[in-house]
Amino acid sequence: MTRQALNREIHNKKSCLCVGLDVSPVSLELNKRIIDQTAPYAVAYKPNTAFYESAGWEGWKCLEETVSYIRSRYPDHFLIADAKRGDIGNTAREYARTFFERMDFDAVTLSPYLGYDSVAPFLEYNNKWVILLVLTSNPSAGDFQTSELSNGQPFFRKIIETANTWAGNDRMMYVTGATRGEMIGKVREAAPDRFLLIPGVGMQGGSVEEVMKFAKTDQGDVLINVSRAIIQAPEGPAAAARSFAGIMLPFFS
Repeated sequence: MTRQALNREIHNKKSCLCVGLDVSPVSLELNKRIIDQTAPYAVAYKPNTAFYESAGWEGWKCLEETVSYIRSRYPDHFLIADAKRGDIGNTAREYARTFFERMDFDAVTLSPYLGYDSVAPFLEYNNKWVILLVLTSNPSAGDFQTSELSNGQPFFRKIIETANTWAGNDRMMYVTGATRGEMIGKVREAAPDRFLLIPGVGMQGGSVEEVMKFAKTDQGDVLINVSRAIIQAPEGPAAAARSFAGIMLPFFS
């Protein structure tokens, strides 16, 4: 899916909601129910592969069947494999084959630590995206991500500026945690025309309003991921997704 097509879906729905399919134990039927109930309000789905890998071959089968279900029923939705891979050579190439050929995801999350060599095999696929971890919301993110280099530049900014040279804005986007509103603004400064995937809204305490304020561009260029606060919502996934999308609505007027 191209940047233009994804932004078109965002503006058509007036929503940049991405639903995290992080169910445990994994269940195809539960995934289908969540997808059917949230599809009118979401533009993307993001299964975290750890939940499926831990269930062995049955988990991988569930993941493949979940992707196939979305592709057949909701082909305009963007699909992200939240795999956080990071390797080089033939290993990276096999990871790319797994998520882009066998399972037909639109995008995969990667660690930038090994540099361009670990990303290049994924960029060989047309209309597929790399999503680099840049600034996460966990407490120890500051161990590396916000530490200052000798020139005073934070490490996450160096990642963005370097990765901006690897691929255009229709191939490369960045992960930024929702719990650091002012830092989202700094990421946006370094990546003014890039998509940002922003987890941390909901159970982790991130604010939709703050994310939209700092991250959304005129074109859109933002996906806000919500997992537990939707799939485990007492009122049900449909009502929860509708509520989150409703908070986003005024930002499209």
